[in-house]
Amino acid sequence: MKVHYMNALLFALPLNILEHNQSNHKITTPHIPKIPTNRLLCECDLYMPNYDNDLEMKKVMENFNKQTQQRFEKYDDRMKTTRQKYKDKCDKEIQKIILKDKLEKELMDKFATLQTDIQNDAIPTCICEKSIAENVEKGCLRCGCGLGSVAPTVGLIGSVAVNVWKTAELAAATELAKQAGAAAGKIAGDIHGMKIVTESLKELGVNALIPDISKKISTISHYTEVITLDEYIFTKKSAACVLGPTNVDNPMCLKVDISFGFRDIYRNPRGAPNSSTVKKVLNALVKEATQGANAKETEVTAAETAAAIERGTEAIDAASYNLYSAIGYSVLAIIIIILIMVIIYKILRYRRKKKMKKKLQYVKLLEE
Repeated sequence: MKVHYMNALLFALPLNILEHNQSNHKITTPHIPKIPTNRLLCECDLYMPNYDNDLEMKKVMENFNKQTQQRFEKYDDRMKTTRQKYKDKCDKEIQKIILKDKLEKELMDKFATLQTDIQNDAIPTCICEKSIAENVEKGCLRCGCGLGSVAPTVGLIGSVAVNVWKTAELAAATELAKQAGAAAGKIAGDIHGMKIVTESLKELGVNALIPDISKKISTISHYTEVITLDEYIFTKKSAACVLGPTNVDNPMCLKVDISFGFRDIYRNPRGAPNSSTVKKVLNALVKEATQGANAKETEVTAAETAAAIERGTEAIDAASYNLYSAIGYSVLAIIIIILIMVIIYKILRYRRKKKMKKKLQYVKLLEE
């Protein structure tokens, strides 16, 4: 490609510019043979003098010698350890054999010196001294077995005893309740009978005619003794009705006369008045009061007896509940003690078995 630079150089200068394009031109690289860099040593070259001055070869040889020396040293250490181990084992075996021979010899010497005519009583008894652990172990076992048989017995016998006690207490409480009910009924009946007598005398007009009759009634101990007041009532009535200002026309006297039968309803006398008529009326009053008192006594007795039985039953139930609780707590405490004994026994037994196992292993080792 020619380019003329007239303006710049004031003369024509042809330039040959080669246009470079990779797609149009191929680059040819010259072939250079590859020279191998490794060095080969043959058996015959090892002893050639030209390798003695080679530094690289010297380093290789030194590394090889060092590694070989280290391997030999490790091997020697392992061999020393192995030889020592086998030596110790052989020494132990030799000691066992020597000990076994020695024991056999001593036993044979002792058996040789023994007499052949040994009597039964000449054989000494071997008294084995037991350790504290073995004694505790057996004690725990015995206590556990004993308490194990006691626990159900306590529960069974305790329950039966509480039931028997409860039945006896209920019977006694019932009997006491009946007695208390009867006493309360008797008192209530007497009070009710006295009330009936007092009310009846008031209805007959005796209280209005004889104001002191209430004081007289309060002096008697039982309502049936009101019969003894016939003379007193007759005397007081006669004095009040004969000596009074209105005499027999007094309404109070008239009411008393009609009530006691001294006169009829038409105010006509029924004969000569006497105390026997008063006594008949008082007997009728006492009979009526007795019937009312008996009814009241029966009612109060039943009510008081039932209340007393209920109170006694509640008290006995509460006491029996406390007894059952005490029995239950006792059984629970016994069971806890049994568990503690069993745990101690198991621990001591395990330790004893472990020791016995070690002893058996040692004996077996000696026998071997």
